Amino acid sequence: MKKKQIVVVGLGRFGSSVCRELYKLGHEVMALDMDPDKVESIAEYASQASVADATDKSQLKALGVRNFDQAIVAIGDDLQASVLCTLMLKEIGLEKVWVKARDLQHKKILEKVGADRVIQPEFEMGVRVAHHVDSEKIVDYIDLSDDYSIVEMAASKKIAGKSLLQLDIRTKFNCITLAIKRGQDVNIAPHPDDVIAMGDILVVMGHRNDLKKLEDKRL
Repeated sequence: MKKKQIVVVGLGRFGSSVCRELYKLGHEVMALDMDPDKVESIAEYASQASVADATDKSQLKALGVRNFDQAIVAIGDDLQASVLCTLMLKEIGLEKVWVKARDLQHKKILEKVGADRVIQPEFEMGVRVAHHVDSEKIVDYIDLSDDYSIVEMAASKKIAGKSLLQLDIRTKFNCITLAIKRGQDVNIAPHPDDVIAMGDILVVMGHRNDLKKLEDKRL
């Protein structure tokens, strides 16, 4: 895995969580916030932690931010600072800038000023929780677009011992089985003759309506 250099701006709960995980994954992380206490609390989980105003281009340049691969702006609650920081980061030449948005209006503004990806943690988690509640079989749910998604579905007794060919999910539901997870093992692009075991997780991609039909069928 290539080691990346990533700037995390804003060290609230979301930003701190991102910073810690990226650092644990072995990446070089620069953590920035205007609050000295937040900077101090994250220092052990960052290659460099600095008190800085990330809306000030001169401060960003002085810190060498332009040499980093990517930035994650987690100033979700301050719309103006979030937008200005995104602008500054793009102007100094960062290729990838991901930004946390607090709502749809904020998201639209960030997209217009050049954010490469806008994250809405509460909305995205809300969608996942709703699908968990809707079907106990759903282990995880990821939106690919407005129409297409990937779901992880727990195999039931009904399909244990059957092969993918026997289930024929692609023909019956117009969905594609991308992988089968069995404990810590993941079978990528499984063969039609592969047999499902009780406790397996099927990773399936398809149109939201087709996936819903598949869930309702309770395979």
